[in-house]
Amino acid sequence: METLIELYDERAIENILAPEMFRPKRVVYLCPGEIAQNRKRQDALRAFFQNRGWDPELIFMETSLFKSDRILRQLVSVSEKYPDCAVDVTGGSDAALFAAGMFSAQTGAPAFTYSRKKNCFYDISGAAFADNVNCTLSYSVDDFFRMAGGTLLPGRVDNEVLASYFADFDPFFACFLRFRRKWTDIISYIQKVSPSEEGQIPPLAIQGKYTVKGDFGSRKSANKAALEALADIDFLRELKIVPGESVAFRFRDANIRFWLRDVGSVLELYVYKACVDTGIFNDVISSAVVRWDDTVGHGSVSNEIDVMASRGVVPLFISCKATDIKTESLNELAILRDRFGGKGAKAAIVTTEFCSAAARHRAAQLEIAVIDLEELRDHKLVERLKTIMKAP
Repeated sequence: METLIELYDERAIENILAPEMFRPKRVVYLCPGEIAQNRKRQDALRAFFQNRGWDPELIFMETSLFKSDRILRQLVSVSEKYPDCAVDVTGGSDAALFAAGMFSAQTGAPAFTYSRKKNCFYDISGAAFADNVNCTLSYSVDDFFRMAGGTLLPGRVDNEVLASYFADFDPFFACFLRFRRKWTDIISYIQKVSPSEEGQIPPLAIQGKYTVKGDFGSRKSANKAALEALADIDFLRELKIVPGESVAFRFRDANIRFWLRDVGSVLELYVYKACVDTGIFNDVISSAVVRWDDTVGHGSVSNEIDVMASRGVVPLFISCKATDIKTESLNELAILRDRFGGKGAKAAIVTTEFCSAAARHRAAQLEIAVIDLEELRDHKLVERLKTIMKAP
Protein backbone atom coordinates (compact mmCIF):
# COMPACT_ATOMS: atom_id res chain seq x y z
CA MET A 1 0.00 0.00 0.00
CA GLU A 2 1.45 3.30 -1.14
CA THR A 3 -1.74 5.35 -0.84
CA LEU A 4 -4.10 5.41 2.14
CA ILE A 5 -7.58 6.86 1.71
CA GLU A 6 -8.92 8.45 4.89
CA LEU A 7 -12.56 9.39 5.40
CA TYR A 8 -12.07 12.65 7.27
CA ASP A 9 -13.61 12.74 10.73
CA GLU A 10 -14.30 15.67 13.05
CA ARG A 11 -12.42 13.72 15.74
CA ALA A 12 -8.81 14.48 14.91
CA ILE A 13 -7.31 11.23 16.14
CA GLU A 14 -9.41 9.22 13.68
CA ASN A 15 -7.50 10.96 10.86
CA ILE A 16 -4.13 10.25 12.44
CA LEU A 17 -3.90 6.68 13.73
CA ALA A 18 -3.90 4.63 10.52
CA PRO A 19 -1.55 6.98 8.61
CA GLU A 20 0.83 7.03 11.57
CA MET A 21 0.71 3.28 12.06
CA PHE A 22 1.23 2.19 8.45
CA ARG A 23 3.02 5.27 7.07
CA PRO A 24 2.12 5.08 3.37
CA LYS A 25 3.75 7.28 0.74
CA ARG A 26 0.67 9.49 0.55
CA VAL A 27 -2.63 10.03 2.35
CA VAL A 28 -5.77 11.17 0.52
CA TYR A 29 -8.32 12.77 2.81
CA LEU A 30 -11.90 12.90 1.56
CA CYS A 31 -13.08 15.86 3.61
CA PRO A 32 -15.78 18.54 3.87
CA GLY A 33 -15.33 21.87 2.15
CA GLU A 34 -14.25 23.77 5.27
CA ILE A 35 -11.23 21.47 5.56
CA ALA A 36 -10.48 21.17 1.84
CA GLN A 37 -10.35 24.97 1.63
CA ASN A 38 -8.58 25.58 4.94
CA ARG A 39 -4.87 25.79 4.13
CA LYS A 40 -3.93 26.56 7.73
CA ARG A 41 -5.64 23.41 9.00
CA GLN A 42 -3.95 21.35 6.31
CA ASP A 43 -0.56 22.84 7.16
CA ALA A 44 -1.17 22.08 10.84
CA LEU A 45 -1.73 18.43 9.97
CA ARG A 46 1.45 18.36 7.88
CA ALA A 47 3.35 19.99 10.74
CA PHE A 48 2.01 17.36 13.11
CA PHE A 49 3.34 14.50 11.00
CA GLN A 50 6.65 16.28 10.48
CA ASN A 51 6.96 16.79 14.23
CA ARG A 52 6.54 13.02 14.52
CA GLY A 53 9.42 12.45 12.10
CA TRP A 54 7.38 11.71 9.00
CA ASP A 55 6.63 13.76 5.86
CA PRO A 56 4.02 12.07 3.64
CA GLU A 57 2.29 13.61 0.67
CA LEU A 58 -1.12 14.83 1.85
CA ILE A 59 -3.99 15.34 -0.58
CA PHE A 60 -7.24 16.95 0.53
CA MET A 61 -10.23 16.24 -1.70
CA GLU A 62 -13.53 17.97 -1.07
CA THR A 63 -16.49 15.64 -0.91
CA SER A 64 -20.08 15.45 0.29
CA LEU A 65 -20.92 14.29 3.78
CA PHE A 66 -24.27 12.84 2.67
CA LYS A 67 -24.16 11.69 -0.98
CA SER A 68 -22.74 8.18 -1.19
CA ASP A 69 -22.81 8.05 -4.99
CA ARG A 70 -20.59 11.13 -5.25
CA ILE A 71 -18.19 9.80 -2.62
CA LEU A 72 -18.05 6.45 -4.46
CA ARG A 73 -17.11 8.16 -7.73
CA GLN A 74 -14.33 10.04 -5.97
CA LEU A 75 -13.01 6.87 -4.35
CA VAL A 76 -12.91 5.16 -7.74
CA SER A 77 -11.07 8.13 -9.27
CA VAL A 78 -8.47 7.99 -6.50
CA SER A 79 -7.94 4.25 -7.06
CA GLU A 80 -7.54 4.80 -10.81
CA LYS A 81 -4.80 7.35 -10.18
CA TYR A 82 -3.21 5.41 -7.31
CA PRO A 83 -3.89 1.69 -7.89
CA ASP A 84 -1.90 0.56 -4.84
CA CYS A 85 -4.39 2.06 -2.38
CA ALA A 86 -6.36 0.99 0.67
CA VAL A 87 -9.20 2.64 2.56
CA ASP A 88 -9.51 3.14 6.30
CA VAL A 89 -13.15 2.97 7.37
CA THR A 90 -12.63 3.94 11.01
CA GLY A 91 -13.97 7.50 10.76
CA GLY A 92 -16.15 9.56 8.44
CA SER A 93 -19.87 10.08 7.96
CA ASP A 94 -22.38 7.26 7.51
CA ALA A 95 -22.63 8.06 3.80
CA ALA A 96 -18.84 7.90 3.44
CA LEU A 97 -18.69 4.54 5.22
CA PHE A 98 -21.45 3.18 2.97
CA ALA A 99 -19.61 4.41 -0.11
CA ALA A 100 -16.33 2.92 1.10
CA GLY A 101 -18.02 -0.47 1.48
CA MET A 102 -19.35 -0.35 -2.07
CA PHE A 103 -15.96 0.87 -3.30
CA SER A 104 -14.11 -2.05 -1.74
CA ALA A 105 -16.68 -4.55 -3.02
CA GLN A 106 -16.63 -3.19 -6.59
CA THR A 107 -12.89 -2.64 -7.01
CA GLY A 108 -11.35 -5.10 -4.58
CA ALA A 109 -9.48 -2.28 -2.85
CA PRO A 110 -8.32 -3.33 0.62
CA ALA A 111 -10.38 -1.98 3.51
CA PHE A 112 -9.59 -2.07 7.22
CA THR A 113 -10.65 -0.47 10.48
CA TYR A 114 -9.44 0.31 13.99
CA SER A 115 -11.07 -0.91 17.20
CA ARG A 116 -10.58 1.53 20.03
CA LYS A 117 -11.84 -1.01 22.54
CA LYS A 118 -9.21 -3.55 21.45
CA ASN A 119 -6.62 -0.91 20.43
CA CYS A 120 -6.09 -2.99 17.34
CA PHE A 121 -6.47 -2.75 13.54
CA TYR A 122 -8.56 -5.33 11.69
CA ASP A 123 -8.79 -6.46 8.10
CA ILE A 124 -12.27 -6.00 6.66
CA SER A 125 -11.55 -6.98 3.07
CA GLY A 126 -8.23 -7.76 1.42
CA ALA A 127 -6.11 -5.84 3.97
CA ALA A 128 -4.01 -8.63 5.43
CA PHE A 129 -1.32 -6.10 6.38
CA ALA A 130 -3.73 -4.61 8.96
CA ASP A 131 -5.19 -7.82 10.36
CA ASN A 132 -4.91 -8.07 14.16
CA VAL A 133 -2.20 -5.41 14.25
CA ASN A 134 -1.90 -3.88 17.72
CA CYS A 135 -1.66 -0.09 17.77
CA THR A 136 1.71 0.67 19.37
CA LEU A 137 1.52 4.44 18.98
CA SER A 138 1.99 6.77 21.92
CA TYR A 139 1.14 10.47 22.02
CA SER A 140 2.16 13.28 24.34
CA VAL A 141 -0.27 15.88 25.65
CA ASP A 142 1.17 18.32 23.11
CA ASP A 143 0.50 15.82 20.30
CA PHE A 144 -3.21 15.66 21.08
CA PHE A 145 -3.51 19.42 20.77
CA ARG A 146 -1.41 19.58 17.62
CA MET A 147 -3.39 16.91 15.80
CA ALA A 148 -6.59 18.88 16.43
CA GLY A 149 -5.06 22.16 15.23
CA GLY A 150 -4.51 23.56 18.72
CA THR A 151 -1.39 24.89 20.41
CA LEU A 152 -0.10 24.05 23.89
CA LEU A 153 0.90 27.27 25.65
CA PRO A 154 2.85 27.83 28.87
CA GLY A 155 0.51 27.57 31.85
CA ARG A 156 0.66 28.76 35.43
CA VAL A 157 2.97 25.93 36.43
CA ASP A 158 6.54 25.22 35.37
CA ASN A 159 6.20 21.47 34.84
CA GLU A 160 9.96 21.08 34.55
CA VAL A 161 10.41 21.71 38.28
CA LEU A 162 7.58 19.59 39.66
CA ALA A 163 9.53 16.35 39.96
CA SER A 164 11.85 17.93 42.51
CA TYR A 165 8.85 18.70 44.76
CA PHE A 166 7.16 15.28 44.71
CA ALA A 167 7.95 14.60 48.34
CA ASP A 168 6.13 17.83 49.28
CA PHE A 169 2.80 17.30 47.56
CA ASP A 170 1.28 14.65 49.83
CA PRO A 171 2.12 16.55 53.07
CA PHE A 172 0.82 19.74 51.43
CA PHE A 173 -2.49 18.06 50.61
CA ALA A 174 -2.72 16.53 54.09
CA CYS A 175 -2.31 20.04 55.48
CA PHE A 176 -5.10 21.22 53.21
CA LEU A 177 -7.43 18.44 54.37
CA ARG A 178 -6.79 19.41 57.99
CA PHE A 179 -7.74 23.05 57.35
CA ARG A 180 -10.06 22.53 54.38
CA ARG A 181 -12.95 24.63 55.64
CA LYS A 182 -10.66 27.58 56.36
CA TRP A 183 -8.31 27.14 53.40
CA THR A 184 -9.65 30.04 51.34
CA ASP A 185 -9.21 32.41 54.31
CA ILE A 186 -5.72 31.05 54.98
CA ILE A 187 -4.61 31.62 51.39
CA SER A 188 -6.32 35.02 51.35
CA TYR A 189 -4.37 36.07 54.44
CA ILE A 190 -1.08 34.96 52.89
CA GLN A 191 -1.94 36.93 49.76
CA LYS A 192 -2.61 40.06 51.80
CA VAL A 193 0.69 39.94 53.71
CA SER A 194 2.76 39.05 50.64
CA PRO A 195 1.70 41.46 47.89
CA SER A 196 3.43 41.46 44.51
CA GLU A 197 4.62 44.53 42.63
CA GLU A 198 4.40 44.20 38.86
CA GLY A 199 7.82 44.07 37.24
CA GLN A 200 9.62 43.25 40.48
CA ILE A 201 10.87 39.95 41.87
CA PRO A 202 8.45 38.99 44.69
CA PRO A 203 10.18 38.89 48.08
CA LEU A 204 10.40 35.63 49.98
CA ALA A 205 10.79 37.25 53.41
CA ILE A 206 7.42 38.48 54.68
CA GLN A 207 6.45 40.59 57.67
CA GLY A 208 2.92 41.78 58.29
CA LYS A 209 0.21 42.47 60.77
CA TYR A 210 -1.57 39.66 62.56
CA THR A 211 -4.89 41.05 61.33
CA VAL A 212 -5.19 42.61 57.89
CA LYS A 213 -7.92 44.23 55.81
CA GLY A 214 -9.88 41.76 53.72
CA ASP A 215 -12.26 42.31 50.84
CA PHE A 216 -15.36 44.48 51.21
CA GLY A 217 -14.22 45.96 54.51
CA SER A 218 -13.71 42.61 56.23
CA ARG A 219 -10.81 41.72 58.52
CA LYS A 220 -8.66 38.62 58.24
CA SER A 221 -6.47 37.29 61.00
CA ALA A 222 -3.62 34.83 60.75
CA ASN A 223 -4.49 31.19 61.34
CA LYS A 224 -1.71 30.33 63.77
CA ALA A 225 -2.22 26.57 63.62
CA ALA A 226 -2.26 26.54 59.81
CA LEU A 227 0.87 28.65 59.49
CA GLU A 228 2.63 26.38 61.97
CA ALA A 229 1.51 23.33 59.99
CA LEU A 230 2.92 24.88 56.81
CA ALA A 231 6.16 25.50 58.67
CA ASP A 232 6.19 21.86 59.81
CA ILE A 233 6.20 20.69 56.17
CA ASP A 234 8.94 23.23 55.35
CA PHE A 235 6.80 25.46 53.14
CA LEU A 236 7.41 28.36 55.53
CA ARG A 237 10.64 29.05 57.37
CA GLU A 238 11.66 31.42 60.15
CA LEU A 239 8.04 31.65 61.29
CA LYS A 240 7.42 34.10 64.12
CA ILE A 241 3.91 34.85 65.32
CA VAL A 242 2.97 37.40 67.94
CA PRO A 243 -0.78 36.81 68.40
CA GLY A 244 -2.78 39.97 67.87
CA GLU A 245 0.29 41.90 66.66
CA SER A 246 2.49 40.53 63.88
CA VAL A 247 3.50 37.61 61.67
CA ALA A 248 6.84 37.06 59.97
CA PHE A 249 8.08 34.16 57.84
CA ARG A 250 10.08 33.27 54.74
CA PHE A 251 8.70 31.22 51.85
CA ARG A 252 11.01 28.32 51.14
CA ASP A 253 11.32 29.42 47.51
CA ALA A 254 9.46 31.20 44.72
CA ASN A 255 7.43 28.14 43.69
CA ILE A 256 6.20 27.57 47.23
CA ARG A 257 5.29 31.25 47.36
CA PHE A 258 3.17 30.90 44.24
CA TRP A 259 1.39 27.75 45.47
CA LEU A 260 0.60 29.29 48.86
CA ARG A 261 -0.94 32.32 47.18
CA ASP A 262 -3.19 30.30 44.85
CA VAL A 263 -6.15 28.55 46.44
CA GLY A 264 -6.43 25.80 43.81
CA SER A 265 -2.79 24.79 43.53
CA VAL A 266 -2.81 22.27 46.37
CA LEU A 267 -5.39 20.03 44.68
CA GLU A 268 -3.86 20.38 41.21
CA LEU A 269 -0.42 19.40 42.49
CA TYR A 270 -1.85 16.44 44.39
CA VAL A 271 -3.73 15.22 41.31
CA TYR A 272 -0.65 15.73 39.13
CA LYS A 273 1.44 13.58 41.46
CA ALA A 274 -1.29 10.93 41.61
CA CYS A 275 -1.21 10.67 37.81
CA VAL A 276 2.54 10.14 37.93
CA ASP A 277 2.20 7.66 40.81
CA THR A 278 -0.12 5.44 38.74
CA GLY A 279 2.84 4.55 36.54
CA ILE A 280 0.54 4.15 33.52
CA PHE A 281 0.86 7.52 31.78
CA ASN A 282 3.57 8.41 29.28
CA ASP A 283 2.99 12.15 29.76
CA VAL A 284 1.44 14.30 32.50
CA ILE A 285 1.08 18.08 32.50
CA SER A 286 -0.29 20.42 35.14
CA SER A 287 -1.98 23.61 33.92
CA ALA A 288 -2.21 22.71 30.23
CA VAL A 289 -3.30 25.87 28.42
CA VAL A 290 -4.51 25.23 24.89
CA ARG A 291 -5.18 27.80 22.19
CA TRP A 292 -7.85 26.46 19.87
CA ASP A 293 -6.34 27.84 16.63
CA ASP A 294 -3.39 29.90 15.40
CA THR A 295 -5.05 33.21 16.21
CA VAL A 296 -3.01 35.40 18.53
CA GLY A 297 -4.24 38.35 20.56
CA HIS A 298 -7.77 39.66 20.95
CA GLY A 299 -9.42 37.05 18.71
CA SER A 300 -7.72 34.02 20.22
CA VAL A 301 -9.65 31.38 22.14
CA SER A 302 -7.88 29.44 24.88
CA ASN A 303 -8.76 27.18 27.79
CA GLU A 304 -6.86 25.69 30.70
CA ILE A 305 -7.03 22.03 31.66
CA ASP A 306 -5.93 21.71 35.29
CA VAL A 307 -4.19 18.37 34.74
CA MET A 308 -3.88 16.38 31.53
CA ALA A 309 -2.28 13.00 31.01
CA SER A 310 -1.86 10.61 28.10
CA ARG A 311 -1.58 6.85 27.94
CA GLY A 312 -0.72 5.60 24.49
CA VAL A 313 -3.44 6.97 22.20
CA VAL A 314 -5.88 7.82 25.02
CA PRO A 315 -5.80 11.25 26.73
CA LEU A 316 -7.26 12.04 30.15
CA PHE A 317 -8.63 15.51 30.87
CA ILE A 318 -8.95 16.39 34.57
CA SER A 319 -10.69 19.38 36.11
CA CYS A 320 -9.85 20.20 39.74
CA LYS A 321 -12.42 22.02 41.85
CA ALA A 322 -12.17 23.32 45.42
CA THR A 323 -15.91 24.06 45.21
CA ASP A 324 -19.11 22.20 44.43
CA ILE A 325 -19.31 20.79 40.92
CA LYS A 326 -21.34 23.02 38.61
CA THR A 327 -23.01 22.02 35.34
CA GLU A 328 -20.99 24.67 33.52
CA SER A 329 -17.72 23.05 34.61
CA LEU A 330 -18.89 19.64 33.43
CA ASN A 331 -20.01 21.00 30.06
CA GLU A 332 -16.71 22.82 29.51
CA LEU A 333 -14.71 19.70 30.37
CA ALA A 334 -16.77 17.57 27.98
CA ILE A 335 -16.27 20.07 25.15
CA LEU A 336 -12.49 20.12 25.64
CA ARG A 337 -12.33 16.32 25.81
CA ASP A 338 -14.36 15.87 22.63
CA ARG A 339 -12.55 18.63 20.73
CA PHE A 340 -9.01 17.56 21.50
CA GLY A 341 -9.35 13.92 22.47
CA GLY A 342 -12.03 12.33 20.37
CA LYS A 343 -14.35 9.43 21.06
CA GLY A 344 -11.96 7.38 23.17
CA ALA A 345 -10.73 10.22 25.38
CA LYS A 346 -11.41 10.16 29.12
CA ALA A 347 -12.42 12.96 31.47
CA ALA A 348 -12.60 13.26 35.24
CA ILE A 349 -13.50 16.00 37.68
CA VAL A 350 -11.93 16.00 41.13
CA THR A 351 -13.56 18.01 43.89
CA THR A 352 -12.66 18.67 47.51
CA GLU A 353 -16.37 18.73 48.35
CA PHE A 354 -18.94 15.94 48.51
CA CYS A 355 -20.56 15.58 45.10
CA SER A 356 -24.33 15.98 44.91
CA ALA A 357 -26.57 13.41 43.25
CA ALA A 358 -27.58 15.94 40.60
CA ALA A 359 -23.96 16.66 39.68
CA ARG A 360 -23.17 12.94 39.53
CA HIS A 361 -26.13 12.38 37.25
CA ARG A 362 -25.05 15.12 34.85
CA ALA A 363 -21.46 13.87 34.92
CA ALA A 364 -22.66 10.36 34.09
CA GLN A 365 -24.63 11.72 31.13
CA LEU A 366 -21.44 13.34 29.82
CA GLU A 367 -19.33 10.25 30.63
CA ILE A 368 -17.19 12.17 33.10
CA ALA A 369 -15.82 10.34 36.13
CA VAL A 370 -16.31 12.04 39.51
CA ILE A 371 -13.80 11.81 42.36
CA ASP A 372 -14.94 13.64 45.47
CA LEU A 373 -13.77 14.38 49.01
CA GLU A 374 -14.63 10.95 50.38
CA GLU A 375 -12.32 9.17 47.95
CA LEU A 376 -9.58 11.78 48.43
CA ARG A 377 -9.71 11.26 52.19
CA ASP A 378 -9.55 7.49 51.70
CA HIS A 379 -6.45 7.83 49.46
CA LYS A 380 -8.24 6.22 46.51
CA LEU A 381 -7.22 8.73 43.85
CA VAL A 382 -4.45 6.65 42.26
CA GLU A 383 -6.65 3.56 42.00
CA ARG A 384 -9.56 5.55 40.60
CA LEU A 385 -7.32 7.00 37.89
CA LYS A 386 -6.23 3.50 36.94
CA THR A 387 -9.85 2.38 36.83
CA ILE A 388 -10.85 5.30 34.61
CA MET A 389 -8.06 4.39 32.17
CA LYS A 390 -8.93 0.66 32.49
CA ALA A 391 -5.39 -0.10 33.58
CA PRO A 392 -4.35 -2.97 35.89
